[in-house]
Amino acid sequence: MHLRVISPSETTEQVLSYLVAEPAVANLVVHRGAAVDPAGDVVIADVARESANEVLRELKAMGLDRNGSIALDAVGVALSSRGSEAEKAAPGAGDDAVVWEEIEQRTGEESRLSVTFLLFLSIATVIAGIGVLLDQPILIVGAMVVGPEFGPLAALSVGVIRRRPRVIGRSLLALTVGFAVAIVVTVLSTLALNAGGLVTREMLLGARPLTDFIWRPDALSWVIAFLAGIAGILSLTTAKSGALIGVLISVTTVPAAGNVAVAIAYGVPDEAWGSALQLGINLGAIATAGILTLAVQRWLSRRRRPAARA
Repeated sequence: MHLRVISPSETTEQVLSYLVAEPAVANLVVHRGAAVDPAGDVVIADVARESANEVLRELKAMGLDRNGSIALDAVGVALSSRGSEAEKAAPGAGDDAVVWEEIEQRTGEESRLSVTFLLFLSIATVIAGIGVLLDQPILIVGAMVVGPEFGPLAALSVGVIRRRPRVIGRSLLALTVGFAVAIVVTVLSTLALNAGGLVTREMLLGARPLTDFIWRPDALSWVIAFLAGIAGILSLTTAKSGALIGVLISVTTVPAAGNVAVAIAYGVPDEAWGSALQLGINLGAIATAGILTLAVQRWLSRRRRPAARA
């Protein structure tokens, strides 16, 4: 990972002494007096991902997050024998390393209730509602991909593990308000489509062999959502975006919300209740899996740290 530090001149020597002595740091560069705001020296280095947490912790202990600046970015391509040596000196494997500051910032952005979040979730739920009525799995899959609900769920998991009450609160607010608004919008859209003769109540009550699983939760619903939650957190902590897409199309959160809305619009309470139960099971299983996965990753990283020092 690429590290950039802005250090007050009186702290720079301390920073350099630490980074030079750290085996997991390579390609160290110093630009004296190059920083304007905040004023100071710019220190650049490459850090093995496995040791990024330790390096960030030491730099923050020097007060650089308050009196200067610390930035860390993933490097796409790095051709350096010294960098390879730094990776070998770091404990564990890069793919297993969780850079907590990175995950906090990434998921923190996803936890905020915004107009964009509401639009994406509402559009996804409307698509899911139409997919339910037409019994079209392709629309259900499309709704799963469009839905942005995994972001707040991941942020909720990180907030619990990192003890960030504000993040937990923002995530719960985004999920609660988001799904409430999406369901209302879908109810209204269903009524409008019904008035236009594009959908009918009979479509909901008729045989839907390809999508009726959405409102009939069972034990496998929890198992699938739990496994998807594990995979989703792993995809975030290891930056495997391709795996995250697979997670999004494996859990029926948005489709369940769409089924709730359509059932409410047509006055079918048993189907509305079943879909709401499916939604609650999936959200709870994903959050639980996320919290447990992060807890295990934190435990493993703490075990590697003393072993590396020994």
